[in-house]
Amino acid sequence: MPKRFVVTASEFTDVPRFPAGYELAEVLTAAARQLHERVTPNGTLRTAVQLAVSLVPGAEQAGISVVERGSQRRTLAWTDETVRTAESRAGGREPHPLWDRLWTAPVARLEDSLAEAPGTALSDSGLRSVLSLRLRADRRSLTVLTTYARRPRVFDEDATRVGRLFTQHVSLALDTATEREQLTEAMRTRDLIGQATGILMERMEIDAAGAFESLVKASQRENVKLRDLARRIVDAHEAPGGRPAER
Repeated sequence: MPKRFVVTASEFTDVPRFPAGYELAEVLTAAARQLHERVTPNGTLRTAVQLAVSLVPGAEQAGISVVERGSQRRTLAWTDETVRTAESRAGGREPHPLWDRLWTAPVARLEDSLAEAPGTALSDSGLRSVLSLRLRADRRSLTVLTTYARRPRVFDEDATRVGRLFTQHVSLALDTATEREQLTEAMRTRDLIGQATGILMERMEIDAAGAFESLVKASQRENVKLRDLARRIVDAHEAPGGRPAER
C-alpha cells in the first residue's frame, strides 16, 4: 500500500508563490522543473499538491488520491488535515461527489458543496468549491488531483484550464519518478541476488550457475520471492555468528 503524506508549508520554502504578470508557460515550466527534481513518486506527489495550491487560481488546499474500481480509495498526499479527513471519509463511508465522474471525463467541478452535496464530508469540512482532475487512469484505478476552496464558485474555466495543463506535467513527472524508482529497485535486487549467490558459492563450494540454481529452487520450495530470500541470506551472513546456508 502506498505511503501517505501530509505537507506543511514549512517543508516547501523553495516553492514560490508565482507573482502576478508571469506568463502561464513560464509558471508551468518552473513548476515542471520542481516536479522533475523529485527523485521518487512520493516526493513528486508531495510537491504536486503544494504546487497545485500555488498555481490553480483560487485553490486553497489540495489532495491526491487513488480511486479503485468499486469502493476502495486511498489519499496519498494532502496539504491540510482538513483535506485528509474529508477525502478519507469520502473514500470510506460515502462516495466523493466528483471522483466517479473522472472514469469518463478528465475534469469535474463542484461549484458549492453546501448546495450540491449537503451533509457530505466536503460540505461538513467547509470545502465548498471543488475541482477534481484526472492524473492517471487504467481499467482498475484512477489517480486524482483535487483542489479545494472555502468559498463557493471559485473554480472557473481559467482555473480548469490551468489545472488540466498542470496535471499533464504532474503525470509526466510521476511517470519519470516511477520508472526511476523501478530501475533503482531492479539494480538493488540484482546486486542483492549477486551477493547471495557469492555467499552460496563460498559456503557450498559450487560455481555461480549452481549457486543461482540453488537459490531459485529454495525460493520456489519456500514460496518466497527471490529478492526476499537473497536478503535473508545476506543478512544472516552479515549478522554475528550467522549460520551457513543449508545445502
